[in-house]
Amino acid sequence: MRRCKEQSSAPDPVYRRSILTLHGAVMLFGLSAVLGQWISLPAVCIAGGRVICSSLALLAFARIRKGPLSLRCLRDYALAAGAGAVLAIHWTTFFLSIQTSSVAVGTITFAAFPLFLTVLEPLVFREAVRGRSVLWACVLVLGVGITIPEFSLENPVTVGVLWGLVSSLSYGVLSLFNRYLSGRYPANVVCLYEQATAAVLLLPAVLVSDVPWRIQDAAAIGVLGFACTAFAHSLYVSAQRRVKAQTAGIISGMETVYAVLYAMLFLGEMPSTREWLGGGVILCAALANSLGREEQVTEKNRS
Repeated sequence: MRRCKEQSSAPDPVYRRSILTLHGAVMLFGLSAVLGQWISLPAVCIAGGRVICSSLALLAFARIRKGPLSLRCLRDYALAAGAGAVLAIHWTTFFLSIQTSSVAVGTITFAAFPLFLTVLEPLVFREAVRGRSVLWACVLVLGVGITIPEFSLENPVTVGVLWGLVSSLSYGVLSLFNRYLSGRYPANVVCLYEQATAAVLLLPAVLVSDVPWRIQDAAAIGVLGFACTAFAHSLYVSAQRRVKAQTAGIISGMETVYAVLYAMLFLGEMPSTREWLGGGVILCAALANSLGREEQVTEKNRS
């Protein structure tokens, strides 16, 4: 009996691999911010190149798996297309935020998206507003306020924060699309439709851009699209199946930390004291809000 207990308390190797896989995926997500700062192309071209590469990779993956790709009704096609348009806005404004200010500012303000979900989700899905979520949303506002150095559009950090908030808002809206679509279709199918739509919308901007492409820019966008998007997303989805949503959410919060560390290591970007403080408040509030949302889901499942 004692041996059985000892064996049952040993860590599950599959679970450990899933945790390591999640961290690997999130590390690749964080690397995308540094690549966006390093590439010397307009933000819209970076976002367009990213979704073009990732949608081609996802299409090839879908063809290899030979699974169904059709959606059930015209309404779902319209929602998937709408989600793709929002995705195009999200990634373009995300790279604008990073290029205007820094990797730290862009990723920190992006982490504030639970603020918008607190307001939007109850309206869209007709759910009750939880007082706890409102409290953490107010804390998120405080964190964003700390990050802003001055309320002037002449300050590039302030402009970067504003672009980051637009990116955060668009990601919140995208999350609402995904909440509906992911309940009806596999994640890879939803992701393919969204990124393919974003690729079609951003392709004209890529084609008409008169900024010369360096070989290293094209290579970096390839890494951004294939490794940091399509491959990282596949890793994340496969590992998430064996890990609690709460645990996956906590690890996802590490994306900002990884991005800031990459920026310090490869770009020499050191966040200011204000950015450290604001980022800490935002990350803690977003994490607490995510834990609260997970508890709410657990209560619903039990009932």
